[in-house]
Amino acid sequence: MSAAAIEVREVGKSFLIPDVRRDTVREHALALLRPRRFRRLEVLRGVSFVLEKGESLGLMGRNGSGKSTLLKIIAGIYQPDVGEVRRLAPVTPILELGVGWNPELDAIDNIALLGTVMGLTLSEMKEATAEILAFAELAPFARQRLKHFSTGMAARLAYAVAFRAVREVLVLDEVLAVGDADFKRRCQQRFRELHAAGHTILLVSHSPADVATFCQRALLLEGGRIVLEGSGEEVARAYWDLQGAPAQSAGADGGGP
Repeated sequence: MSAAAIEVREVGKSFLIPDVRRDTVREHALALLRPRRFRRLEVLRGVSFVLEKGESLGLMGRNGSGKSTLLKIIAGIYQPDVGEVRRLAPVTPILELGVGWNPELDAIDNIALLGTVMGLTLSEMKEATAEILAFAELAPFARQRLKHFSTGMAARLAYAVAFRAVREVLVLDEVLAVGDADFKRRCQQRFRELHAAGHTILLVSHSPADVATFCQRALLLEGGRIVLEGSGEEVARAYWDLQGAPAQSAGADGGGP
């Protein structure tokens, strides 16, 4: 029987949102004299699932379904209002590109910064720097300051570090959608290698083909709730239905994890 890497139990999360309606100058003026009002936005409701060690699990959902909030709770950035998350193995979350970067430093120094955040030791970073730059195809720009990088270059560097610094569990937000076709192929190959090596992966994606191809099991989030749990292909088809789009053939790149 597989052991759990992450357990999510009845998680709920809401936020207070300013309730503001100021369509006229008079309403703006009156608002200064009134107490500020808020409304509660319920983002997640009773979310429960278990991510097993060695599993590749997909998470899909339309914009506003609660995916980003759920990932931040899993990563420990947010705390749930109710329920709990148990992280039973070391987790490397890659949620927002650019977190930990210093735009005034060059690529090599930023690799050291981000690698430290992700748990690499100094010796590991020294050994991995050339590999990371090669994976991102940025070796000629190693001493260029990050503020001169394009968004795509910075994204490739971030994911190259992440794929090298991975701990037992890797949480990826849209990684297979980053970069050009060649970089995507290398990310897909690295994904397969990590899965084959026994790493546990939670992949969040808007791409039904990626979820169907790379995920053994998947969850569909809608309105802050898990509305479907099934195979990657089943959840990919359901996501197409939610989008009102005709289903496309899954696994177009020619193979699973």
